[in-house]
Amino acid sequence: MTISVRYMDAPIGTELKGIDVSQPLAQKDVDAIDEAWRKRLVILIRGQRLSDPQLLAFSRCFGELDPPGSNPYGEPFNKEFPEINVISNVVENGRPVGNLGAGEAVWHADMTYIDVPPKAGILYALEVPPTGGNTYFADMYAAYATLPADLKKAVEGKHAIHDASRNSAGLLRKGYRDVNDVRETVGARHPLVRTDPETGRKALFLGRRPNAYIVGMEVAESEALLDALWEHAAQRQFAFCHEWRAGDLLMWNNLAVLHRRDPFDANTRRVMHRTQIKGHERVA
Repeated sequence: MTISVRYMDAPIGTELKGIDVSQPLAQKDVDAIDEAWRKRLVILIRGQRLSDPQLLAFSRCFGELDPPGSNPYGEPFNKEFPEINVISNVVENGRPVGNLGAGEAVWHADMTYIDVPPKAGILYALEVPPTGGNTYFADMYAAYATLPADLKKAVEGKHAIHDASRNSAGLLRKGYRDVNDVRETVGARHPLVRTDPETGRKALFLGRRPNAYIVGMEVAESEALLDALWEHAAQRQFAFCHEWRAGDLLMWNNLAVLHRRDPFDANTRRVMHRTQIKGHERVA
């Protein structure tokens, strides 16, 4: 394969062409994809036709797989291949076939509520609605680099609790209870600023906003600081919007990128299969 690279007209993101990832990849092609991912944080490969085993084989080129987090129904959506999470609004026989429905999914990184979060997410589009359901990605290296001096000082040495109880569509996961006091939020504690162990670059590390709490602060102070950080991090200047087509495959750096999704018409179908690459870094 001869891989060509096109940078997105945005701060992050690269489209790679000339690749059929349904076929076994030579190591040089894996290295080229990995280099593009590290440099631009999000990669897009269009026009793929992948079975679940082929998606898993591609994903394993970049490391060991992390299983999906728990969902509101307490069992895998893809029972044959439980390493694959299904993101969908489709209901069959009265039961959802996947997570998140058709509503908005708020800004978040995946599974930061565990001590060692996944380092990468991979999402493959099988069916997409005619409009809506766009996904946005935001660069948290750039967000930290442009943080006003007072906020940079305010986040030094601070840790936040990342809520494990709800998914990014706001649904309560099975086995959890509602959080009424953010100081009682259940989930991992991570620094508000992550330092990449290979490059030394610093990034905001926010997880998701609902039920977050900065350890040791008064609740009102924690809320005010988190609001200021999220207002800064969600600015358009750090992000790009991806409009999905069936056959699109996206891979992103889960430790340095936030993502969110637009809502779409619940009467249309959207089916995505998702894998994630296990991290080996306790965020610090």
